[in-house]
Amino acid sequence: MKKSIFYLSVFGLLVLCFKAHAQDAVAIGVRGGISIPNLTAGGSQQNPLNTGYSSRQGPDFGLFAEFKVSDLFSIQPMVEYSSQGGKKDGFQAFPNPQPPPTYLYATFDSQAKLNYLMVPVLAKFGWDLGKSSPWRLYVDAGPFAGFLLNAHQVTTGSSDVYADAGKTQPASNGPEPFNNTQNIKDQLNTFNFGIAGNLGIAYKVHHGSIFIEGGGNYGFLNIQKGTANGKNNTGAATASIGYAYWF
Repeated sequence: MKKSIFYLSVFGLLVLCFKAHAQDAVAIGVRGGISIPNLTAGGSQQNPLNTGYSSRQGPDFGLFAEFKVSDLFSIQPMVEYSSQGGKKDGFQAFPNPQPPPTYLYATFDSQAKLNYLMVPVLAKFGWDLGKSSPWRLYVDAGPFAGFLLNAHQVTTGSSDVYADAGKTQPASNGPEPFNNTQNIKDQLNTFNFGIAGNLGIAYKVHHGSIFIEGGGNYGFLNIQKGTANGKNNTGAATASIGYAYWF
């Protein structure tokens, strides 16, 4: 299923490229950089498990096409690998396998590593910085569809365990290990959609351009299927460099 989505997306981009080629107004390119994602608690579904996340880092890269409508405006669809998720370091809650209480507490490091295939379609506005200048400033924004590729919860460390957040009720006879990698894909929705955008600057080189951009994305749907672990939305800040070739 994942391969089919990828191949269909690439095929769609190539078909659009061939259609626009006759107009001499199409570019294809690649970009790559870092994603700095985080998880935010969704709506009223908040508890000790889905709050307290901070940002982690991961790769972000993609293949795109750009179709010029005018000197000012173009459309840019893309197929993108996007790192999402978040992390918690230090004293935190985790589910009690034999409640009550609902949660236990310990000191360890935890990362939610979620990776998506995203298909954004961006409306792009650009301005040359002077009539003969090779520099061009641009901004883009638009919707994306996201398809979950894999999802893991990675924990490391060892700690005493407590039945309360105040550390007044010990629940272990000594430090317990927390070194584990759990596949959590079956707990999450495999589809998401949201909005993405970037601000960048490009430098023209012969028939192509080199660019640097920064931006972000945010998913509108809660990622969890159930409510036991609360609800989260995922999003990320991104920084990328890339190259586009104009036909």
